[in-house]
Amino acid sequence: MTRLSKVDLSADFPRDEAEDRLVAAQQRLLRLRLLLGGQLGEHKIGPPLCIIFEGWDASGKGGTIKRLVAPLDPRHVRVAQFAAPTYDEKRHHFLQRFWAVLPGWGGMAVLDRSWYGRVLVERVEGFATPKQWKRAYDEIAEFERTLTAEGMILMKFWMHVSPEEQLRRFEDRANDPLRSWKLTDEDWRNRERRADYEAAVEDMLDRTDRPRAHWTVVPGDSKRYARVAVLEEVCHTIETKLAKRGYDLDAAG
Repeated sequence: MTRLSKVDLSADFPRDEAEDRLVAAQQRLLRLRLLLGGQLGEHKIGPPLCIIFEGWDASGKGGTIKRLVAPLDPRHVRVAQFAAPTYDEKRHHFLQRFWAVLPGWGGMAVLDRSWYGRVLVERVEGFATPKQWKRAYDEIAEFERTLTAEGMILMKFWMHVSPEEQLRRFEDRANDPLRSWKLTDEDWRNRERRADYEAAVEDMLDRTDRPRAHWTVVPGDSKRYARVAVLEEVCHTIETKLAKRGYDLDAAG
């Protein structure tokens, strides 16, 4: 079985439970963010925190990111969205354009799509040659090894939805005049190539899942489940990483 096929897309929470858990996780994250930023406890800045979101079109990345950063002071988090590289960006190594948004010590960044475009859309659509995207797995792994060796807490989420749920969301967007702008011809075309993208995703998960740069595949057919799952995983990972480094987590309580 492939990794994606093992995901239980029926996962869900009752509405009241989901709301309670989401609020609790947001407050937990706020305290941890203040601890990382040197505003609580011993008032020393913590390691950089970078959270990457990849996933299918209409998989809920935007809504999840919105809930993730909602409790945080906008001065304490940077959200960066990446689309196709510009003409000038293509003149450089594909990783170059991401350096500027990476957080320093005490900082936090959330990336809506990332350097994984090289082995996903650029691979499937032929924007990168086979030699380029095959080489990129090792380049990405070394890039992330460098970041985590320097101390960064790096989390990577793949937001997974079924073809049926994706189609339902596409149709909802198409019929909503205030959200139709979010649906493009390219989204429909990408959907027709889902099998090609699934093969690329499986290779990505297999070749770039490392102990300090782990992929979490999030069941996303239920938006409320996905949002809670991500928030709780972020909090758990931060707490685990900081505890190993000797931080007093009670200071964030």
